[in-house]
Amino acid sequence: MSKSPEEEHPQKALGWAARDNSGILSPFKFSRRENGEDDVTLKVLYCGVCHSDLHCVKNDWGGAKYPLVPGHEFVGVVTKVGSSVKKFKVGDHVGVGVLVGSCTNCENCKQDLENYCPKMILTYGSTYHDGTHTYGGYSDIMVAHQDFVLKFPDNLALDAGAPLLCAGITVYSPMKYYGMTEPGKHLGVVGLGGLGHLAVKMGKAFGLKVTVISTSPKKEKEAIEKLGADSFLVSRDPEKMKAALGTIDYIVDTVSAVHPLGPLLGLLKTNGKLVQVGLPEKPLELPVFSLALGRKLVGGSNIGGLKETQEMLDFCAKKNIVADIELIKMDYINTAMERLSKADVHYRFVIDVANSSL
Repeated sequence: MSKSPEEEHPQKALGWAARDNSGILSPFKFSRRENGEDDVTLKVLYCGVCHSDLHCVKNDWGGAKYPLVPGHEFVGVVTKVGSSVKKFKVGDHVGVGVLVGSCTNCENCKQDLENYCPKMILTYGSTYHDGTHTYGGYSDIMVAHQDFVLKFPDNLALDAGAPLLCAGITVYSPMKYYGMTEPGKHLGVVGLGGLGHLAVKMGKAFGLKVTVISTSPKKEKEAIEKLGADSFLVSRDPEKMKAALGTIDYIVDTVSAVHPLGPLLGLLKTNGKLVQVGLPEKPLELPVFSLALGRKLVGGSNIGGLKETQEMLDFCAKKNIVADIELIKMDYINTAMERLSKADVHYRFVIDVANSSL
């Protein structure tokens, strides 16, 4: 059997990978496919560290394929384009998010909802149609089909903008879909981490009143003074929770640990909406009486399609929204993962890939 051009002329790549469910990452040499006619090759500059990366390297959700190179929110500069690529040219700043492929012809794909395609290909820990594994942005180069590459706005900082490609779209998409953008309405944001702090910024950009709901009183000053939240609610304070009953129109719940939904549903007004974007390892209990007696809705959302992700990037460029980050080198990643497991980051680690020794 003859070899494909990709097999004959692979591009050498350097990255950091986990080899087993210890989650420890170390240097890893591998190959990217050669740039095809519909492909874009980019030099990775910055890559955000998502909480999903932590779950995946430790195989918390099952199905991990080792060696596993994480990273699904990264930006870079284009170094090659295929003959059929018209949207991008060498030197452009671009981004790659959670997806690098889909079937392209199912109902979801035709509606620009590639993120719900049954055959979607994740940027890492997944498998291409030819059976080869996908590797993420904790690496020096990336090759992706042009349809899964995003134009990065010129006025967005590359390092602080990288987390928008996962964390940003994860909160933007449900706010848009569930109609949580009406100016003057009241938004509650549960959890003030990588997702939550961006939800606060986007809520204010949409003209909403924003309340941060957290178990940690020490986050109040930063939530209000730095991020611009209007108020702060400690979810472990029974008196304040009782006083806030029925005062919030929408809630975006970003918490990825098991937690009770009942108290949050109690905060919602009649017809209120709670959307879950955090992904706890175990199922959450759903108090049905709270739903039925207030005609309330509990929904979910998973990132966004490519069209909506580009829309989100352009919105953030217009509103000057980027993540609050701690920039690290690649050799700090294991310490960063340990800190991330303890929620010890404000609010997103971003790897300075281009200036790291791989």
